[in-house]
Amino acid sequence: MTASEPRAMARGMLIGLIGFLTLVDLFAAQAILPTLAKMYAVAPSAMGVAVNASTIGMAAAGLVVALVSHRLPRRGGIWVSLALLAIPTALLAHAPDLATFTALRIVQGVFMSAAFTLTMAYLSEQNTGAATAGALAAYITGNVASNLAGRLVSSSVAAVAGVAVNFYVFAALNLAGAALVFLTLTGAPAMGVAMGEMRRSALARIAAHFGNRCLVASFGIGFCVLFAFLGTFTYVNFVLAAPPLSLKPMALGLVYFVFLPSMVTTPLAGAVASRFGPRPTFFASLGLAVAGLPLLLAGAIVPVIAGLTMVGVGTFFAQATATGFVGRAARTDRAAASGIYLASYYLGGLAGAAVLGQVYDRLGWPAAVAVVGISLIAAAGLAALLRPATAGAPSARMAIQAA
Repeated sequence: MTASEPRAMARGMLIGLIGFLTLVDLFAAQAILPTLAKMYAVAPSAMGVAVNASTIGMAAAGLVVALVSHRLPRRGGIWVSLALLAIPTALLAHAPDLATFTALRIVQGVFMSAAFTLTMAYLSEQNTGAATAGALAAYITGNVASNLAGRLVSSSVAAVAGVAVNFYVFAALNLAGAALVFLTLTGAPAMGVAMGEMRRSALARIAAHFGNRCLVASFGIGFCVLFAFLGTFTYVNFVLAAPPLSLKPMALGLVYFVFLPSMVTTPLAGAVASRFGPRPTFFASLGLAVAGLPLLLAGAIVPVIAGLTMVGVGTFFAQATATGFVGRAARTDRAAASGIYLASYYLGGLAGAAVLGQVYDRLGWPAAVAVVGISLIAAAGLAALLRPATAGAPSARMAIQAA
């Protein structure tokens, strides 16, 4: 091991922890969906849309950050967003009705999106081209960990101490994330837009990204991937809680150990995509997710767990590959490119929650799984349009202080 390797490992762990604390709220409430549906006395599709309404805020804020990214300080924008996130999180403990709950989830999404987009821009701007994919993969790995730990915390705290205490715990995690960014990241100004680009309107700069066919394809891949992921992991909760599986809330949370393998595989996405190219990497990861779908229809817990594991590994690997590809393929204004990708990604999640909720309510789980498969196949079709990204981020050392 060289002298630089321990520092690189520590840096990767720090990036991953920031990623974990940024999105820990995003999907945690999915673990208590049946409980929330009973609490508000609504149908599964209505509660599924409410819980996933954070994706509306994620998408909207992604576009706003894309419009003004060249004016936003990176470090300050990240930690302030995470600190403000604690407010709607705490207020969820007292949401009197479904409309209020939904509105607070949207506000959560706004602050999570701002922190997420600015962090991706920060990592792209403060690394060399070769290091960018690795840094972003570490960040996405933290997001994967938040999917597991967030659901485990939510299910266990809600079962033991109640739903209100659950949201207070997550508000504390939001503040911890803000403190970590404030203490460990160095200041970094907006670097993604050259002086010539500054003179162009925000809409013109965003339109330029849509002239890049590979970027447009990656935006579509993000849409399809979260459509499939969110649709699967939202409504499978109701399948797991109903006969013949009939899992209790605590056991339902333990199911999300299916994300554990993804924490091991996702950091490899950058290296795999660099060696084999983005298209083969997408084909392999999406193919794995599709292969897991038939197992979700089994009436026994073991094959369902295996299928969820395959879907999780495949979709997270595809997400990490797409995120790294966007960061390297965007030649200018990387924060704007990241914002557009994030908006596309989370609009896909919103569509997945809404469309698959209706399919699940009206036609049942097998039909919903079939729609998930169509989405994954569409993502593979878009991946066929990609070419290796040759544009790397500006050469600069990683701007993270030693702890």
